[in-house]
Amino acid sequence: MFYEMLLVVIVTMSPIAELRGGIPLGIMLGLPATVVIPMAFAVNCLIFFPIYFGMGLFYDRFFARFGWASRLVGRLHKKAPFVKQYGWVALAVFVGVPLPFTGAWTGTGIAWLLGLDWKKSFLAVSLGVLMATIIVSIFALGMFGLLAQISL
Repeated sequence: MFYEMLLVVIVTMSPIAELRGGIPLGIMLGLPATVVIPMAFAVNCLIFFPIYFGMGLFYDRFFARFGWASRLVGRLHKKAPFVKQYGWVALAVFVGVPLPFTGAWTGTGIAWLLGLDWKKSFLAVSLGVLMATIIVSIFALGMFGLLAQISL
């Protein structure tokens, strides 16, 4: 059971699959949904911190040396006042839509690029992850329940 849970954590932490792959994988491996769903939610929310602060550190140490990168980030930060008032709602919806490249990784990167406050961004990303968790869980539990009925 430990290795199955570790596999679910690894898949949930991956940039493309995230919990959209972790929850169905855990249920498919026979892990209890009461363990898989909260674990995938927590792991997917906590990935925010290394990405958000890691991007800032990486930019400061590497990309800030290049004029084109500084200009690009500067332009994006100038557009941020238009986004700051209601951007967290859009960020939550963007993260909550369970499609490829719309998860916590991408949402966190967008929040950092726009220079949004990390506390509001974390709440928005967490809310989006909660929406995605609910949608994916309903789909995964329904799909595997349907498959179980068909195989009987």
